[in-house]
Amino acid sequence: MDTTVLKNRYENAPRAADFTIDQAWDTYTAEEHDRWDRLFRRQKEVTQGRACSAALDAMTQLELSPSGIPHMGRLSDRLEKITGWRIVPVAELVPDEIFFDHLANRRFPAGAFIRPEAEFDYLQEPDIFHDIFGHVPLLANPVFADFMEAYGKGGQRAMRLGQLHNLARLYWYTVEFGLIREDEGLRIYGAGILSSPQETVFALEDDSPNRIGFDVQRLMRTKYIIDDFQQTYFVVDSFEALLDTCYKDFGSVYADVKGQPDYEAHEIAPGDDVLHRGTHAYFDQGGRKKV
Repeated sequence: MDTTVLKNRYENAPRAADFTIDQAWDTYTAEEHDRWDRLFRRQKEVTQGRACSAALDAMTQLELSPSGIPHMGRLSDRLEKITGWRIVPVAELVPDEIFFDHLANRRFPAGAFIRPEAEFDYLQEPDIFHDIFGHVPLLANPVFADFMEAYGKGGQRAMRLGQLHNLARLYWYTVEFGLIREDEGLRIYGAGILSSPQETVFALEDDSPNRIGFDVQRLMRTKYIIDDFQQTYFVVDSFEALLDTCYKDFGSVYADVKGQPDYEAHEIAPGDDVLHRGTHAYFDQGGRKKV
């Protein structure tokens, strides 16, 4: 069964104006609940000692389900008591203006479908496992929760200014593929890494990618890869520093980067805080596309 067939369950579901749907939790099959359980067990094991402490703590605090696909309403009730956020089910990726409105109002839109067995190890688009296991834990962290709200409000402004492509890179290299410094070393907080067993190991332990200190202007000029591991990971010092950056008016940042040439995903730029200069061996061999 392919992704399209699984998503068709929600294809004709009534949608609210904000694109939310009924999760229809009772319609998940035993096989789908078992698939979640196996995904959860594998990823919980591989993220130990690699995920940031805030994510690991929140999984326990939220009682993130090791048994069956989580009910978003019940999970939201627990999350809302901690940071005021709720998870709202959607059938697919929502339009930018809807997405930003959800974030600005402390609602995280999560895909309701779960990947098919044939795509157990890798799925290019976000499903419920990516969204719940990858994104939701950090929404229980007060500082990161504030950052996500600030990002939503910043997205609304970026659309008005025609700078959405720059702000999208901030989301990609932080929320999806960010690393953070902790006392024990670099740790993962990006959802795209946290929900992938292969990239969880690759991002921290492989010699191929660059690991560079976070700089918002540099990041906004950097292209990214959507169908393979990242060639560069940006490292924040703390969530407080990330939030502080995003509470600022990006008007001057947009002015500075506008018209400047982009950096390729693998490039080291002048002035970079290079924590690790990648060998790019994985990518030189063809990456995920290698035969």
